[in-house]
Amino acid sequence: MTLAIDRIDIYPTHTFGEFKLRPGRPFPFGASFVPGGVNFSVFSRHATACTLVLFEKGAAHPFAEIPFPDEFRIGNVFAMVVFDLDYDSLEYGFRMNGPWDAKVGHRFDPTKILLDPYAKAIGGRDVWAATPNWDDSYPHRARLVYDDFDWEGDHALEIPIQDLVIYEMHVRSFTRHPSSGVRHPGTYAGLREKIPYLKELGVNCVELLPIFEFDEFENSRRHPETGEMLYQYWGYSTVGFFAPKAGYAATGRHGMQVDEFKALVKELHKHGIEVILDVVFNHTAEGNEYGPYISFRGIDNQTYYMLTPEGYYYNFTGCGNTLNCNNPIVRNMVLDCLRYWVSEYHIDGFRFDLAAVLGRDPFGAPMANPPLLETLAFDPVLAKAKLIAEAWDAGGLYQVGSFPAYGRWAEWNGKYRDDMRRFLKGDEGLIGAVAQRVQGSPDLYATRGTGASVNFFTAHDGFTLADLVSYNDKHNWANGENNNDGANDNESWNCGAEGETNDWGVIVLRRRQMKNALAMLLLSQGVPMLLMGDEVARTQYGNNNTYCHDNELNWLDWELVEANQDLFHFVKNLIAFRMAHPVLRHKSHLRGFDYRGSGYPDISWHGVKAWQPDWSASSRSLAFMLCGKHLEDGDIADDYIYVAMNMHWEAHGFELPRLPAGMNWYVAANTSAAPPEDSWQPGTERLLSEQSYILMGSRSVAVLVGR
Repeated sequence: MTLAIDRIDIYPTHTFGEFKLRPGRPFPFGASFVPGGVNFSVFSRHATACTLVLFEKGAAHPFAEIPFPDEFRIGNVFAMVVFDLDYDSLEYGFRMNGPWDAKVGHRFDPTKILLDPYAKAIGGRDVWAATPNWDDSYPHRARLVYDDFDWEGDHALEIPIQDLVIYEMHVRSFTRHPSSGVRHPGTYAGLREKIPYLKELGVNCVELLPIFEFDEFENSRRHPETGEMLYQYWGYSTVGFFAPKAGYAATGRHGMQVDEFKALVKELHKHGIEVILDVVFNHTAEGNEYGPYISFRGIDNQTYYMLTPEGYYYNFTGCGNTLNCNNPIVRNMVLDCLRYWVSEYHIDGFRFDLAAVLGRDPFGAPMANPPLLETLAFDPVLAKAKLIAEAWDAGGLYQVGSFPAYGRWAEWNGKYRDDMRRFLKGDEGLIGAVAQRVQGSPDLYATRGTGASVNFFTAHDGFTLADLVSYNDKHNWANGENNNDGANDNESWNCGAEGETNDWGVIVLRRRQMKNALAMLLLSQGVPMLLMGDEVARTQYGNNNTYCHDNELNWLDWELVEANQDLFHFVKNLIAFRMAHPVLRHKSHLRGFDYRGSGYPDISWHGVKAWQPDWSASSRSLAFMLCGKHLEDGDIADDYIYVAMNMHWEAHGFELPRLPAGMNWYVAANTSAAPPEDSWQPGTERLLSEQSYILMGSRSVAVLVGR
């Protein structure tokens, strides 16, 4: 006979008033479910005491404050289990006691209720731009999250990075415009409705501007002249690193932002589209010494921030503070965060804002072997996630081509942007640099392969493509900063008139210049990145720093899709062309000689005479041919690809290299041709009537395929 014995794994050992408690587990940090209760764990090296503060959801005042008993502290971690809580209606925070000594970095204040750095969901600002209660003692409130989402077998897609075409986008801006026609504009759900558009365009990766919880009212203000409300719109100022932005969720008011964002990721994956998150670990929303207490400042200021010898905040970010990312505690938080998004949200990769900051020591000096960057590169959970660095910061550290990579990190290639913009507008002395850029910048990434180079002409920060060819100067008056904000070195050219014009010649040239840029981008080795709306000529009317606008300056006007069908189809065809030809997506750098016995080098250079490129300083034209026999091991042979780029203001005839017997040149794209003959779907390209010669119009790009 076997006796049934009830096993008790976890049970109360202490009480505080009506609450049953027991010593908690130090890991994981944050709030986690245990049988019958919740384990709360928070680190502070310098705090002398900690109190758990419990709220009913939305209540102005807490219903309980439970001090952590001294025996519940394990090293520098306060850990406690509280039993019999109502999980669904609970919000929690902490009070920290400790020294106030700003000169050594201690800013403890037990009157402040502090957000858990590991909060998986954050309430209090659930609806976008809803006027906050400015008297709320705890505006950003940690909540519990259930792990009950049905992923239906979904997982990260693991598309090789060189095969990506990235579409950089802002979640709210993508569908907020009334013309979007979605049921829930400006939300994760709204973006989900537009997945067929992304699929038609042909991109296979979206890079989302920050979706970690942030406060759109941070430094919000009225425009001094128009009275318009200006927000912290882009989201580059994180409140909570583990929580999706509730205000981007149609269900945020119901606390369902976690499930809504997971549903978006799952649906994107079903359509073969990866998700990269733009993450901001260089600073937080707490600002400088005059900023608010939200979380880190009150929990352990000296640990989490880079501080001067006088106790002030180093500001290598331009945002008031700098996270002390190479402190082991902060480093582990960043690692825990990224692991969480990869494992719990199936995220495919991350783009790190001002990533040069992540390589600075606690005093701001660049490190030769930054432990955080090395840790992320070799972490087993992140092993298949893309890691992309914005390889500069606001403190002047510029590491494009020299970012500590450990064989894993890719970079936003700022030199591609700058060199190719100058070439586009007809500057001289650039042919050598252009040859490097279209090859995936082997001069910068010789040992790292083409996947290290994320190529772009435009990004959220700067002009749109339409504005790049329409404005010589920034026009940021709508920002209320007297046009002093934003970059001055745009390398743009207005094609003969500043801004909007009725001059048909200027209009035609601008359209051709946009197509030139898009063609060069999509035909370069490396990883192309498009800015949301560039495929339909979205404009910001010359504003190159729209960080504060929740209006038409940032929103995508969906009527542009119909108005600019020719441009959309051009981009669509060029993306399809790129996807159809592996010779455009080499993993390793091209070598410039014939190592397959095809009779042609893998890449050859040409000018108005075949095999005779003009490398002189005055040259503004260059052509190259890719031999489809030279592919990565295991790939079948591809076609021959010939690309001619004439950025001169005069037309030139280009002699074509002769193909092997039985093969002919076909026109895949020609930006000097009128739509719809400016591009062709793969497999429908037009036979070139004269096989030995092509006339290149002024400021134009032609793409030929030899088969």
